Amino acid sequence: MASIDPVNLDPIPPLIDSYSFHSTLPASAAPGSEENKEGWIMGIDEAGRGPVLGPMVYAAAYCPLAFKPTLESLGFDDSKALSADTRQMLWESFDANADLCYSSATLSPQAISANMLRRVPINLNRQAEEATMSLIRSALNRGINIRECYVDALGPAQQWQDRLSNEFPTITFDVRAKADSIFKIVGAASIIAKVTRDRYIEQWTDPEGPVLGDEVVRGSGYPSDPKTQAFLRNHIDPVFGYRGIVRFSWATVKVLLEKQAASCTWADDVTQPSAAAYFGDSAKSSKLYRDLGISGVGEL
Repeated sequence: MASIDPVNLDPIPPLIDSYSFHSTLPASAAPGSEENKEGWIMGIDEAGRGPVLGPMVYAAAYCPLAFKPTLESLGFDDSKALSADTRQMLWESFDANADLCYSSATLSPQAISANMLRRVPINLNRQAEEATMSLIRSALNRGINIRECYVDALGPAQQWQDRLSNEFPTITFDVRAKADSIFKIVGAASIIAKVTRDRYIEQWTDPEGPVLGDEVVRGSGYPSDPKTQAFLRNHIDPVFGYRGIVRFSWATVKVLLEKQAASCTWADDVTQPSAAAYFGDSAKSSKLYRDLGISGVGEL
């Protein structure tokens, strides 16, 4: 999409290796404009929550309330229910309609896995919440007067709606399951999320070199897809595991690594002597004690 504004890149704390893009704002988003005074609506949806390959993309679509009648006529819907050609046509409608804007937050496979495997894990729901709130916060920080926000449900709808309302008290939220097929503005966000993720998968190139080859078929990226399963089986490195497109925290990958990769014993897994052993009588006569001139000070 030609309207990406590279100046407006926001980190999405506390996530690793994640980033967002924004479309350029029209004059109707200026603080003093009548459209901004009246308010804007926003819709938020995601693509790629379940796959073992590629990123999870959260996207927001937003427009002035006055643009809503035009929005209703553009044909937006749940992106999964539309053909690739239709999704591309709707993607291009963002360029054709200056008042229809978007933001996207892309959580890379590495970000998803690294956060899920932290000592204190950040699960997928928590990462999705952070991405959602980052999109809303970013729009507000850019001066857009968001009055209404429609969100595809993340877990219990009412609980998530209450949390968003507490976080952003100036916005009226409506969180529902299948919001992308109910609200056109969420359907618009669904298009941004789906097309962004699909292009990532189709155009992904390995930064370490074309070892996998251009002819590699990865399938849809879902663990149940036979093509994806074959890709994972055939492209595992016994030492390094997988390249960056794979979410290594997924159970599917863990099982394959245990079966096909080289076994590894970490130092922390080996029984370590207790701290008291370093101060026993045998330690006091060791070469380390002699070389460093260490002597005991008695009981503390």
